[in-house]
Amino acid sequence: MKIRTTLLSVLTALAIPSALLAEDGVTADTIQFGQIAALDGPAAQLGLGMQLGLLAAFEEVNRNGGVNGHKLALDSWDDGYEPDRSTAHINAMIEGGEHFALIGSVGTPTASVLQPIATAAQFPMVGAFTGAGFLRNPALGNVYNVRGSYDAETEQWIAHLVDNEGLTRIAILYQDDSFGRAGLSGVNKAMDARGMSLISEGTYTRNTTDVKDALLTIRDSNPEAVVMVGAYKPIGEFIKLSRSYEFTPEFVTISFVGSQALADELWPEGSGVVISQVVPFPWDNSVPIVADYHAALQAQNPNALFGFVSLEGYMVGRVAIEALKNAGENPTHESFLQAFAEMSSFDLGGIEISLGAEDNQGIDTIFMTRLLPDGFFEPM
Repeated sequence: MKIRTTLLSVLTALAIPSALLAEDGVTADTIQFGQIAALDGPAAQLGLGMQLGLLAAFEEVNRNGGVNGHKLALDSWDDGYEPDRSTAHINAMIEGGEHFALIGSVGTPTASVLQPIATAAQFPMVGAFTGAGFLRNPALGNVYNVRGSYDAETEQWIAHLVDNEGLTRIAILYQDDSFGRAGLSGVNKAMDARGMSLISEGTYTRNTTDVKDALLTIRDSNPEAVVMVGAYKPIGEFIKLSRSYEFTPEFVTISFVGSQALADELWPEGSGVVISQVVPFPWDNSVPIVADYHAALQAQNPNALFGFVSLEGYMVGRVAIEALKNAGENPTHESFLQAFAEMSSFDLGGIEISLGAEDNQGIDTIFMTRLLPDGFFEPM
């Protein structure tokens, strides 16, 4: 009886149309993506901004019929920017079998646990909101990035401070984890290339604003500039506390900070802070991708505010859509990743994206901005 039942099961399975044997997260009319990011806590504006931009891109393509007959959907999980929560979410996502790919995750310490699990399962991981170098290894066949690297951002910082302004005394504040150390490494590379070294370092603990000891250490070295690798709340606290102590070097910080959230934290004390960016200026709709982003965001929510983080989320969504178009009518993980590997260079509305089997980073350009007295930004 067991043999006959088994044979019947096999024959029944063979009779199932191949279209019904879909990849995880793919149904007849939907492709379900998953996001794991901070949606609450001191880094929440980063995860929420990425979510906003991704949804704008997905809803835009859905209004036009979707991708190869499939509508795109997004589920988001809150990891609070804590790796142990990221681990639980990615395991549940993969084991649940209801999601096609991980998209728009936020952070280096979280990516450091997400990536090995996703890679072991050959689960696509697309458009992480981090410039960490380990994700730029093209041997990771399941990982594709859109933004530039932290090494590229920190090189641009030092070019600005040393090559353009002639400063020599530079200190650093960084988050004491893999994110902060990635930024520190990039700064040291840029300084070494110029025969220079940092004059002091200060650190703080992730998900805290305990920066006073770091400030006192850095202030004692009398720097002309302080470069900063962190999220908006601790960086904002560091700058405000510095100014209350009449310590006013030039402050330069990284795209991950969350520019609008930092501007809000600092108001009205943010004037002059320099922030490197990995996307074009979100208010310059002469750039076609920015004009598309404006239209998509306003169609989704007429009251939504433009910003660097949601523009990055939108661009990540658009790049994923481009790969899906070439992944077939019934996409699989393999065909989706193959589409990235064969993508080469294409124009994403005035921004060149270059991806392939030997290059898993889409954009190399870094854009510099400065905070103005009114809390807005200017491109540099």
